[in-house]
Amino acid sequence: MSRFALIKAVLGPVMRLMFRPRVEGAEHIPGDGPVILAGNHLTFIDSMILPLVCDRQVFFIGKDEYVTGKSLKGRLMAWFFTGVGMIPVDRDGGRGGVAALMTGRRVLEEGKVFGIYPEGTRSPDGRLYRGRTGIARLTLMTGAPVVPFAMIGTDKLQPGGAGMPRPGRVTVRFGEAMEFSRYDGMGRDRYVLRAVTDSVMTEVMRLSGQEYVDMYATKAKAA
Repeated sequence: MSRFALIKAVLGPVMRLMFRPRVEGAEHIPGDGPVILAGNHLTFIDSMILPLVCDRQVFFIGKDEYVTGKSLKGRLMAWFFTGVGMIPVDRDGGRGGVAALMTGRRVLEEGKVFGIYPEGTRSPDGRLYRGRTGIARLTLMTGAPVVPFAMIGTDKLQPGGAGMPRPGRVTVRFGEAMEFSRYDGMGRDRYVLRAVTDSVMTEVMRLSGQEYVDMYATKAKAA
């Protein structure tokens, strides 16, 4: 049994009891082949719930600090997150974005599922912020379809993204797969990258019901 299967078998029932996830539209995730799951990011537990509700293992980028802790808690976090599919990347500095992009490309070229939060960080206030164009670069590089998704209610269980989450019900809603083959060969065109990204974010907004803010979340946090 793989560590992913073990974690789902052991911790899955506990997490389902605690978060009671309602899943809508899971049939939109292809049963095989590369696919990008792109959604909103409200709080820390989003990355715990998404792998729980998907039949296929979801690989995603995470801060390397999640796996470098030396305490018992730090080691347990590292065991859990690397087990469910987190790939630690140092995202600080000029090369962080490139490393994350190349990691996502490798996962997709291996025919796996790659999860991404196009906002680039957690929402500071529950609204949906402008997407980074990495999502567009990935789909145009690899030809992988994009399945948009929305996390609903996770911020109510873990306000501020820190501390122990409280029990409650969350909804994970998946939309129909999106493909962008009409833009083949145009992956360097910044207008195309923005158009693809915005179309994905429009679907995420529709699924989540969030208010949209046409600015980057990092800028909002810095204000």
